[in-house]
Amino acid sequence: MRLILLALSLLVAWPVQAAPPELLASLDALYARRADASASKELEASLKKELQAAPDDYELIWRSARLLTWQGDVAQDSRLKKVLGKQAWDRCEQGVKLAPARVECQYYAALGIGTYSQAVGIVKALGEGLEGKFNERLDAAIRIDPDFDFGGPVVIKGRYHFELPWPKRNLAESAKLLERAAAKFPQNLRAHAYLAETLLKDGKAAKAKESIVKVKQGSTAYNPAEAQLVQERSKKVEAEIEEELK
Repeated sequence: MRLILLALSLLVAWPVQAAPPELLASLDALYARRADASASKELEASLKKELQAAPDDYELIWRSARLLTWQGDVAQDSRLKKVLGKQAWDRCEQGVKLAPARVECQYYAALGIGTYSQAVGIVKALGEGLEGKFNERLDAAIRIDPDFDFGGPVVIKGRYHFELPWPKRNLAESAKLLERAAAKFPQNLRAHAYLAETLLKDGKAAKAKESIVKVKQGSTAYNPAEAQLVQERSKKVEAEIEEELK
């Protein structure tokens, strides 16, 4: 009986994959090329088609949310960013119900909430009670697999402590988490870029420069679209650091 119960619990935590491996590999290959508008459009269309046929396929759900969070991150219009963040969040809430022991939807739900919060404004998001929901999902991701996405859950937790308004902001905790992620995943340029911002805000411009140099000189091979985006965005922080060091 105990073996039967164990088998049933595993089935709940790890739902049967409906999408064939070759389809998932194709979707992942398109995602790797997402900085190309045509590849991103093709991926969006493919995910929409596949989810219409298999709306409860966890592997499709989290990959769809992954694309939505990317689109929300790069969106310039706050209204579009808000919509995309909410879509990613909602999609992953469905995924969490299907597979609460999997890291992907816990992580991308947190990213979706974060994107939505940035769009509406952090203070307003706090007023809407989103901080607890964000931390519930992100802390679950950290418990399940803090190394997912090159230490992504830890990086986002570090950024969370930076983004909060005074008096909730905690630069020391932000730096500690970002240093931890950057040490374990030195290829993760976002970890270094966020660390540079935290250090600069904390009055440590010289140390911030060390981190921003790692962004500027870092390889993009681990995740070209992500890394190139971070390098472009880091130019503003680099200029602020240089101004502070004059």
